[in-house]
Amino acid sequence: MEEESENMSVLCLFCDRSFRTVPESLQHCRSDHGVDIPELVKRHSLDDYGYIKMINYIRTVKCTGQSLAVLSGGILPWDSDVYMMPALPDDPLLQTDVEELAGDVAQVLGSAPSLQTAALLHRAQQAEERAQRAEDALTRAMDDMHKLRLLAQGLVLSSGPGQGPSTPGAIAELREEEDEAYFSSYGHYSIHEEMLKDKVRTETYRDFMYSNPDVFKDKVVLDVGCGTAVLSMFAARSGARKVIGVDQSEIIYQAMDIVRSNQLENTITLIRGRIEEVDLPVDKVDIIISEWMGYFLLFESMLDSVLYARDRYLADGGSVYPDCCSISLAAVGDTEKHRDRIAFWDNVYGFKMECMKNSVLSEAVVEVLKPETLISEPAVIQTLDCNDVTISELEFTAEFTLKITASTHCTAVVGYFDVFFGRGCGSKMMFSTGPHCTKTHWKQTVFLLEKPFPVQTGEDLPGQISIRKNKKDPRALLVTLTLDDQRQTYSIQ
Repeated sequence: MEEESENMSVLCLFCDRSFRTVPESLQHCRSDHGVDIPELVKRHSLDDYGYIKMINYIRTVKCTGQSLAVLSGGILPWDSDVYMMPALPDDPLLQTDVEELAGDVAQVLGSAPSLQTAALLHRAQQAEERAQRAEDALTRAMDDMHKLRLLAQGLVLSSGPGQGPSTPGAIAELREEEDEAYFSSYGHYSIHEEMLKDKVRTETYRDFMYSNPDVFKDKVVLDVGCGTAVLSMFAARSGARKVIGVDQSEIIYQAMDIVRSNQLENTITLIRGRIEEVDLPVDKVDIIISEWMGYFLLFESMLDSVLYARDRYLADGGSVYPDCCSISLAAVGDTEKHRDRIAFWDNVYGFKMECMKNSVLSEAVVEVLKPETLISEPAVIQTLDCNDVTISELEFTAEFTLKITASTHCTAVVGYFDVFFGRGCGSKMMFSTGPHCTKTHWKQTVFLLEKPFPVQTGEDLPGQISIRKNKKDPRALLVTLTLDDQRQTYSIQ
């Protein structure tokens, strides 16, 4: 056991230094980084699981001691079961008994540690049992998530087109635990990295704000779903007097560090919580800025939260940006892709698998479409004025006509959206997520047809589309498309 203890290496939670024992590492955290781990455990009444989650959270997000020091009661950033997964393999800090933490550190402060073999064996056994329990809990959680996903897919597909619109304000009425999966997905850095690297998206927001400083000068700005706070910082740099960013996901804690790193903490205030539940430090705001768009514009239903914020907090004469969005459709002729995804199931290694087609057809495909496969002019099916639209108007049915530009077979319909920044602006901006434009992380949404049909150049192809939230999951969309006597309901999830 002495040889094993000598070979132990305990990596500091906040820097690259390593130590021979856990107590020495914890004492270093307290003396050099100002973070008293045992005190945090006591303050937040953490049990073994809470302690494990906290250690993995600190190692995963690489937060600062300052951000830990300001935590108070309520939801802790490491509450998610995601942090039961060890961030560092064989981390000695995860093998430490929570109840012995304070005593171990006190021992380092006094005389040199004199751990007995029996005590070490006991602690090793406890650590192994805790690790096994954590592994079992994680396995059960993953199995439950898989079952829930299958159940949700079944509910989406079984919800017929005649069930009517969901209750207005369905997103606002979601309980926190019902919405946890959505916000947890935005707690990981990767989704924010993807959005920030989307230059079409991020640079349009930046250029809009930097090119219209008169719009933002001395204004109070609300950033709904602020994420890493990049839009909040654009607004601050554009002259806003005060910016308030709100986000329910755990990325808010890193956003706080980002704001401080850029010396903008006197202008920007960040609040963790759902906009429907938090209390802002002001009664009214002059501007609401948000990047709320999802696939096919309305997926995720984040616009509902923006409209809630508008109706509650926006001052008379204020503006929501982007202020206008439109959804468009176009016909697609790509027999090769249709054959690969639909006809493929007619004969799979000599076996009939046509029953799989229903599952494939019922899910819209989010992908980058080749522009040369477009066979019609686009048709705008809906335009939303974000300063006037109501939540109930986000579910609608529209008639459309597609002007065919090529004689071929129509195999699918593609949907995309355009976004506009223009209200009260001297320098107007916009971007498109259409197939002919620079690709974005939204890509396009493709609705494959069960049976392709011939079309002729110059032909007018009439159709109808209905868009609604799924009652069981109001962040998911159900799209019913009628074209050439074919009617199909698709899920976007």
